[in-house]
Amino acid sequence: MSPLLSPLLSGIHIPLITPFTATGELAADALEALAHSVLDEGAAGLVALGTTGEPATLDEAEKLAVTEICARVCRERGAALTVGAGGNDTRGSVRALRELERWPEVTAAMALVPYFTRPSAAGVLAHFTELAARSPLPLIVYHIPYRTGQALDADTLRRIAELPGIAGVKYAPGVLDQDAMAFLGDLPEDFAVLAGEDALLSPLLALGAAGAVLASAHLCTGRFVELYEAWRAGDLAHARALGHRLAALSAAAFAEPNPTVIKGVLHAQGRIPSAAVRLPLLAAGPAAVDQGVHLVKSIAGWTV
Repeated sequence: MSPLLSPLLSGIHIPLITPFTATGELAADALEALAHSVLDEGAAGLVALGTTGEPATLDEAEKLAVTEICARVCRERGAALTVGAGGNDTRGSVRALRELERWPEVTAAMALVPYFTRPSAAGVLAHFTELAARSPLPLIVYHIPYRTGQALDADTLRRIAELPGIAGVKYAPGVLDQDAMAFLGDLPEDFAVLAGEDALLSPLLALGAAGAVLASAHLCTGRFVELYEAWRAGDLAHARALGHRLAALSAAAFAEPNPTVIKGVLHAQGRIPSAAVRLPLLAAGPAAVDQGVHLVKSIAGWTV
């Protein structure tokens, strides 16, 4: 892995929620405090405007504010900052990527595999070829087929990974099937996989993932960092035991649509002013939030 990219492509990165006030406005101070708190617990970097941050419901002024806050925190802390940019329109995605030049703190951009229009594998490759050629920043491809409707095979993913300017992939395949194993077993040089399937973090690290971008790592951030470091150190017994516990927490965090349970737990902890989400999402039910709070307390107090 290139020394220039290693901080970007290793460790645990948090795709920050966007906290709202009880009246539904951006809670800027809470966002800044949350960003500092996850870095205090050992996160390597932040991701702004990822799916967990509900960017589809933010207006342009709010998106700018979120990016400004995350850029300021990462500048102060010397942390990596990735920003989600673009969509399923190639020209629009190029424009969005170029707009990130205004923030020198941004170390990479994350771009989704084109969704809804369902281009062919060749079309997806052409999309990322264009983005990589014109982006001012290294790109992390976000592959999450159960959201995009695009299940790319190992050969297509590898061809995308070989493009100059593509630094890595946030990999959320849903299951570790034959294509996943073929892809993970033969990665290009200077390219890294970031685990994006929260409940599969431990096996993905065991299979060679360089790090992770995990919504559920808002909760017990230090424990997720501990798991990453255990796999890196070869402490297999500890990694397996902790991995099972964190997989249960991740399952609870996704028991209702992301990020509703995470927001509910963070609110219960007093870390954000409300559990509010924006339509079409609805706040998580009390049972799901209570289960999340219970698991956080259990894992925080767990000793080997």
